[in-house]
Amino acid sequence: MLRVANCSGFYGDRLSAAREMVEGGPIDVLTGDWLAELTMLILAGNRAKGRPGYATTFLRQLEEVLGTCVERGVRIVSNAGGLDPAGCAGAVAGLADRLGLRVRVAHVTGDDLSGRDLRDARDPDTGERPAATPLTANAYLGGRPIAAALSAGADVVVTGRVTDAALVTGPGIWRYGWRPDDHDALAGSVVAGHVIECGCQATGGNYAFFREVPDPARCGFPLVELAADGSCVVTKHPGTGGLVSVGTVTAQLLYEIGSPRYLGPDAVARFDTIELEQQGPDRVRISGVRGEAPPPDLKVALTYPAGYRNTMTLVLTGLDIEAKARLAEEAVWARVPKETFDEVHVELVPLGAGLSPAGGTALLRITVLDADPGKAGRVFSSAVVETALASYPGCYALTPPGNATPYGVYRPALIPAETVRPRVWLDGEEVGGDDAGPYGPGAPGRPDGPEAPGRPEPAPPGVGDDLVTERVPPGVGDDLETVRTPLGTIVGARSGDKGGDANLGVWVSTPERFGWLAGHLTAERLARLLPAVAGLRIERFELPNLLALNFVVHGLLGRGVSAGTRLDAQAKALGEELRAALTDVPRALL
Repeated sequence: MLRVANCSGFYGDRLSAAREMVEGGPIDVLTGDWLAELTMLILAGNRAKGRPGYATTFLRQLEEVLGTCVERGVRIVSNAGGLDPAGCAGAVAGLADRLGLRVRVAHVTGDDLSGRDLRDARDPDTGERPAATPLTANAYLGGRPIAAALSAGADVVVTGRVTDAALVTGPGIWRYGWRPDDHDALAGSVVAGHVIECGCQATGGNYAFFREVPDPARCGFPLVELAADGSCVVTKHPGTGGLVSVGTVTAQLLYEIGSPRYLGPDAVARFDTIELEQQGPDRVRISGVRGEAPPPDLKVALTYPAGYRNTMTLVLTGLDIEAKARLAEEAVWARVPKETFDEVHVELVPLGAGLSPAGGTALLRITVLDADPGKAGRVFSSAVVETALASYPGCYALTPPGNATPYGVYRPALIPAETVRPRVWLDGEEVGGDDAGPYGPGAPGRPDGPEAPGRPEPAPPGVGDDLVTERVPPGVGDDLETVRTPLGTIVGARSGDKGGDANLGVWVSTPERFGWLAGHLTAERLARLLPAVAGLRIERFELPNLLALNFVVHGLLGRGVSAGTRLDAQAKALGEELRAALTDVPRALL
């Protein structure tokens, strides 16, 4: 088996995690994920200011473990290279020199498409072409260039934009020699990578049933024991806090996914074939994953500068909350007319148990976006402050007057894989050969290739109400006595962002509960339980093998995290909002 451990789920994760994973037990590969859609904009801003275009915290973690990893033969694979993998690799080499270590450092390039003609790129949802030159443009590469770097003798591999799962798939290809048409094994490694990519989210972090998690304050990071057939066991080091259970693994499997066909440059992983088994305390086996040939296109992350934004937050307390909110708005717009801004968003957020006729407390968030930093800055924020003594009773603000901040937008696009050439460099010299992938049409394992199977049909779109033929097992029908209770009494949930869309996965613990859930929680009922998503396009997918449903809410997050105006800009709490919603549950299931 190959033991692959994670030590970072985002840029800003726990700095001690690398040391914990290296010292906490035997591992073969240490990986870390530093890149998110928002991170690319952050790194672009850093680069524009003369700062590194890579994740500098990676070097801080590496300083604590590099010597031990070299001594034990632990390979290190990270996407911390961001927008400058060569610069990051050079910094790693410099660190090794300072520590007196002999380390072979590789880096992967080819993902950066800046300066290229991207007229062939198209939006996967709308088919639209890029309308302007992006600030950053990075293709999501797969695991094959990572495998090539490891095979060439690299101790440390630094990449730019690769898929999160590639950090596990690459070492798997290196250890087991998987061919491009070993779709099932590759897909299994993709699932393994998806489970551990977000660090402690697989070991009890952000878990709906958090009261089940022991010692969550000292949650251990996850690792997978990856087998030659692509199956794996998810676990964590002994003596650490947290929990690895079918529930925690299911929660992470549902995080930021769309249809059950999970597309990637190495394989399409069928999430509707995943089998989970609790093998023992903190050990969950993942098996049965079926794979398909990868699509002929690669996803590209495009970011654009979009203007300036500013938010002022007022607190409303007591009686007549909604009337007070209207008065507050009228007072602000009397000083700075609403129509003079490019965009305005107003959100009234109840606090605590919400608003009642007897009163309550709420936040009034007013956000403006504009191309003019002055207008979106002091002109707006000072106008809000000026209303303080001439507005609603009990008026006070949580934010002082301030300048606007720049923001950007993220757009996905597709580009033919054959037009992207990954390149692998070891100690500054390019590693030759064609093993880095991706592979263009006509190659083994790719659509139209000699060993490729017939192109699979996409999963049925949208509401999916016909995907389960028998929803309600005997004994839990709608004619039984029901209890009005929060959905989260029996349903777990996890949610997140994918560009301007939100994903919301829900699951239950028994087939009987799933039979009821699949019949009860339609896309239409979801919109009734969550008013914020009403009127938006909602796709619904069933995953009976995981006793789960997944919803994709299109457009909830506008133009993405950086441009988002919701208080919950990344939809992290959307699942918990749903779990708090009241619905009628059969008493027999409680």
